[in-house]
Amino acid sequence: MRVRFAPSPTGALHIGGARTALYNWLLARHAGGTLVLRIEDTDRERSTPENVEQIIDALRWLELDWDEGPISQVSRSDRHQDVLARLLEEGHAYRSNATAQDVQAFKDEHGAERGFRGVAEDEGAVRLRVPDEGETVVHDLIRGDTTFAHRHIDDPVIARADGSVLYNFAVAIDDLDAGITHVVRGEDHLSNTPKQLLVLEALGASQPVYAHLPLLHGPDGKKLSKRHGAASVQELRAAGYLPEAVRNYLALLGWGDADDETIISTPELIQRFRIERVARNPARFDEQKLRWLNGRYMRELDTDELTRRLEAYTGREGLRDAVAISEEKVQTLADFWPLAGFIFDGPADDPAAREKWLGEEGRAALADVRAALAEVEPFTVEQVEPALRAVVEARGAKPREVFQPVRVALAGTTVSPGIFETLAVLGRDASLERIDRALAA
Repeated sequence: MRVRFAPSPTGALHIGGARTALYNWLLARHAGGTLVLRIEDTDRERSTPENVEQIIDALRWLELDWDEGPISQVSRSDRHQDVLARLLEEGHAYRSNATAQDVQAFKDEHGAERGFRGVAEDEGAVRLRVPDEGETVVHDLIRGDTTFAHRHIDDPVIARADGSVLYNFAVAIDDLDAGITHVVRGEDHLSNTPKQLLVLEALGASQPVYAHLPLLHGPDGKKLSKRHGAASVQELRAAGYLPEAVRNYLALLGWGDADDETIISTPELIQRFRIERVARNPARFDEQKLRWLNGRYMRELDTDELTRRLEAYTGREGLRDAVAISEEKVQTLADFWPLAGFIFDGPADDPAAREKWLGEEGRAALADVRAALAEVEPFTVEQVEPALRAVVEARGAKPREVFQPVRVALAGTTVSPGIFETLAVLGRDASLERIDRALAA
């Protein structure tokens, strides 16, 4: 089996493209086949080196490796020209100066459903001859057979007048030369497939097996777009998602097996993936579900590994103690700094929190806490917790009436890891210093 993933580098790799890449990768890895990465860069204006690098960067972050490539489609221009010349010589293609108006006039004369047929000329763009009779059948592992009657298909332009070939021609030649046996791509390419198959037929080549994936929708059932949240792989990375969680979630967008599980490791995905089990209906990408799944994956990491990833994500070092007291409260890597960054950067500035919790009663409770903490030895969670609970009992207060003033003094806001653990991580001196500043403010 030889499978190809062939993105057009017109920008970042979007969520739908990432799922397509994943399904190609799973198909190849499940069968022990070869995954070929081809960059379909015939659109030279948009296929910049920066855009190509975005594709490569996204695949590497997703940890989707390939066996051959990346192959530039443009780099194969000489081969495309050789095949183009052969088709012209054998009469499978012809030159034509027909304009869009000429095509419309033909349809007005012969009927709107009649495919355009041109007249051979000495110069102009190159069109492929489509037989007037018969049909082309696309055999699809997901959709079944789709039949395209030749009488409805225009003679497609396969090369411009300047000789530069178009996508549907180049991709057919590249698939043929690479020995591609399976093509997995979005269903928006289905209308292109008969044109590519007609090129292969003109060359006497057999067709690969196709699988056209349904497009992704947002939670509202509309076509997935920026308004639904992160739109690209790079945005998911920036939002603090883990690549293994993203792989798991994307795999389940339209595919599943009889076990109906949610948490499936990558080795299990490789073992269980069957392209035939992809549903024909659009799947819905819901970032809230991805957040939940990502949280599950993060809690499966041990503290050292989570610390390593957070240090790489934040660019900071020495986070382990803060990670240890925060790991149960974060769902993404991006959640960590808003929760625990005050440990390193000092208290935040939340006027509403100060007004609510550091009024007269709150400051009185904070003063009692300060006195109690000054006597704690050693300054550990096991010793800090009973000291604070003793203050609660002595004041006849509710726990939050004591703990929240302490939290605001330490963090500057009402959100933090556990208060006892936070005090222990900060240590006696830093904790008392922050409490003193709050009392003096």
